[in-house]
Amino acid sequence: MRYWSHKRAASSSAVLISHSKTKRRASHKPTVNDLLAHQRTGHFYFATLNNQKFHSFSTSPEDTETNQKDTIDDEQTAKKTAGTSTKQTIKYLNQLEAQNIDIELFSEYRYSVDQLMELAGLAVAIATENCYPLKSLENKTRKILIICGPGNNGGDGLVAARHLKHFGYHPEIYYPKRPQKELFANLTFQCQEVGINFLEDLPTPTNLSQMYNLVIDGIFGFSFKGNAMPPFDAAVDTMKNISIPIVSIDIPSGWDVELGNPSGIQPDCLISLTAPKRCAKGFNGKHHYLAGRFVPETLSNKFNLNLPPFPGSDCVVKL
Repeated sequence: MRYWSHKRAASSSAVLISHSKTKRRASHKPTVNDLLAHQRTGHFYFATLNNQKFHSFSTSPEDTETNQKDTIDDEQTAKKTAGTSTKQTIKYLNQLEAQNIDIELFSEYRYSVDQLMELAGLAVAIATENCYPLKSLENKTRKILIICGPGNNGGDGLVAARHLKHFGYHPEIYYPKRPQKELFANLTFQCQEVGINFLEDLPTPTNLSQMYNLVIDGIFGFSFKGNAMPPFDAAVDTMKNISIPIVSIDIPSGWDVELGNPSGIQPDCLISLTAPKRCAKGFNGKHHYLAGRFVPETLSNKFNLNLPPFPGSDCVVKL
């Protein structure tokens, strides 16, 4: 559900089109075959239907070949483990697979960014409440801190904070780098209107551990690569040195989406969105939840996600 980049257009009519065909086919809605054909060229362009904004990312032929092999390996593994436990059969996505799923959610299933963000944030709030119910909190102030990054994981954190406020928690938000987009401005406004405080500075590890019950990590998602840049490098370092639980949204911040990061933050709870990413195999915390009940069955089957059944009317399931 991580819509592959914090640079994507915040529009319910988002589609992918080839840059070379923009002028003569701007109104053409690409098919899945078109998208896959463009994928093989190693370059994508992302645009709104009004043809005003373009963003791109590229994949090398070597990356494409590697990910194709990874997909075959995953399919073979799924067949070998058929009939075993959910944790063994569910698919763990590589980065390209996660990107392609988001592409189809936008182009084929007509989901919008704000829809997916609301679904993700609500699921994060519910999973957090499942793991850390109000009556279990040691600090009776009920305070929790949500650290939000500049992209859509940060937006998920804002939505989660709003729902947690309605659940009876006292969330506070550290949001040092805010995108100049209407969607994020609206989410920030909604949090402020329900009385959520935004911090100007991040507390020290000692103060943070004393003042709050837990931290929700909403800094980086599966598009992250390399090293964290200021001010988020300091936020990641702070989380490495706190004594209270960390809840990470989709990817523990600073982890490679496929390789993980043994020396990075070690969350107590991980909430995977849509399907777990490969780095989740290195997660050693107490609670691993999946939020993905909205995923269309046809999409799940196409990517061999092998999603587990969700209990009752719950939108999350513990893996």
